[in-house]
Amino acid sequence: MTLLRLAALVLAWLTLAGVARADDLRPGYLELTQTSPTAWKMVWKAPIRGGLATHAAPSLPAQCRSQPPSRDLIVGALVEVASFDCPRGLEGQTVGLTGLDATFTDALVRIAPLGRPVQVGRLTADRPLMEVRAAPDRLQVARTYLVLGVEHILAGYDHLLFVLSLVLLLRGGMRIAKTVTAFTLAHSLTLVATSLNLISLPRQPVEICIALSIVFLAVEIVKSRPEGPPRLSERAPWLVAFAFGLLHGFGFAGALAEIGMPEREVPTALLTFNIGVEIGQLIIVGAGLLVLELIRRYAPQHRRLFQRGAAYGIGVTAAYWCIVRILG
Repeated sequence: MTLLRLAALVLAWLTLAGVARADDLRPGYLELTQTSPTAWKMVWKAPIRGGLATHAAPSLPAQCRSQPPSRDLIVGALVEVASFDCPRGLEGQTVGLTGLDATFTDALVRIAPLGRPVQVGRLTADRPLMEVRAAPDRLQVARTYLVLGVEHILAGYDHLLFVLSLVLLLRGGMRIAKTVTAFTLAHSLTLVATSLNLISLPRQPVEICIALSIVFLAVEIVKSRPEGPPRLSERAPWLVAFAFGLLHGFGFAGALAEIGMPEREVPTALLTFNIGVEIGQLIIVGAGLLVLELIRRYAPQHRRLFQRGAAYGIGVTAAYWCIVRILG
């Protein structure tokens, strides 16, 4: 029973964390936009959860002079907007955040000079500053968006729970792999199409439908019976995963739109972000299969109990998200 208790604790942590965070805990966001040869506009969005709003602050070169910022409190974040002048520009200078070492959340920085490509970077406690370059380095863009893709799938609990539900529902590593591949293909299509402004959907209905897709899989897990006829999600899991993957792709695109992409490196950013998402999904699948294999080997009589308990936890969490997103 020790293994079962451990699995239950992991599930409880995941469920409670998911209720608290869902897909809403995003990194901080610092945007610097050049408005004239010496003038810039700064937007600093600091999530309340994670400590950025109380500990972190933008760091500009000493030659820059900033006006007092205007502050506004939106849902879950503090937003500061300010203008500043840099007589010698920002090229070759370092910008970033102070106080990141006192938080547990990373931040993204987006620099948009006049007439030059946008540069995007990721700031961490170990690397709170970055150098502004004349043009973004392709390797830097690839590394940044690869990490963002991994983090988004692992920290975006709605996408995580959807993939985990597929692992709980299906049997056989190859069948799960094919189904997750269909999910990846679908969300890649809508992510690319939305990022290139070919299609778009309002964000709130998409987020509601994403939560409903998780509720659907949770119900399928509970109602599935080894001795009974296979349900739709078991007969054609790739079709279900592909259909819902199209919706999840809009969710990925919404997160990527908030981050922004360097103008001349859009293909690199999209490709590496997708690869990062896929790596994150493989981590989820591997962890889920490992837990199920341990239960099958050491407590096979509790496998079905664990699956049903996990399904109820996932379903309740997703239903809560659905209600919150409808009311929001």
